Amino acid sequence: MGVGDILGMAATHAIASGMGGMRTAGDLVARMQMTRGMRLQEAKEYVAEKLNVGLIELSDPLVMSERREDLKLGLVNPPPGYVKGIEAKFHIAELLEIEINSLRRFKDKAGL
Repeated sequence: MGVGDILGMAATHAIASGMGGMRTAGDLVARMQMTRGMRLQEAKEYVAEKLNVGLIELSDPLVMSERREDLKLGLVNPPPGYVKGIEAKFHIAELLEIEINSLRRFKDKAGL
């Protein structure tokens, strides 16, 4: 019995995270495409405006690390005491003005 393509998951992840995922703004752009049905260019423009950066800076890991840290949007390897997980999602939802299902469920369970 074969195990399939050993590089399949890596390739799928690279495509899905696009633009570097959390290393840049790829995860934020993808959220706008999924939640609002935006085309790629429209999603990039929306996110760039919300982050107060230029389009080219969306894929710059140095610029985006600073913006993500300033806005508490999460980092791949957060320093001690830095936001992560659900807290970062709350900041993302507020910044992008979207609803995130896991946050809605979290609020429902917490009675918020």
